[in-house]
Amino acid sequence: METTLMACTACGKTNRIPVQAAGRPRCGNCKAGLPWIVDAGDADFGRVAEESPVPVLVDFWAAWCGPCRMVSPVLDKLARERPGAIKLVKVDVDKSPALSRRFDVQAIPTLMVLVDGKVAARQAGAAPADALRTWLDKALTGAGS
Repeated sequence: METTLMACTACGKTNRIPVQAAGRPRCGNCKAGLPWIVDAGDADFGRVAEESPVPVLVDFWAAWCGPCRMVSPVLDKLARERPGAIKLVKVDVDKSPALSRRFDVQAIPTLMVLVDGKVAARQAGAAPADALRTWLDKALTGAGS
């Protein structure tokens, strides 16, 4: 099983988190919800993102993209602010061309919120942190665009 390491926002202990799981990740030390930030690609996106037990924020990005590099820390922060409530899945478009075609990604960064495996909201381009936070919150409450 593929895993990633994540520090608990409550106690600081490092935890090993599976990229896919049936439940929500919790700290082995203090039992607080953990941020869930993982990478996915063409081969595992269905298992990692579409079968997630929590809503998923998908970031289609590329290493050479300046706006992607600006948005990435904001997305990490949003995921850390909502431990156990969302899963941030990062998709490198250069390594995952089939996903880029499937979701008609024409500009990067492209962000999507998946709820129960279906696209609930979508946004292309970089936006300020406050705008991304508002967009994500609306998407998670069912008022996304």
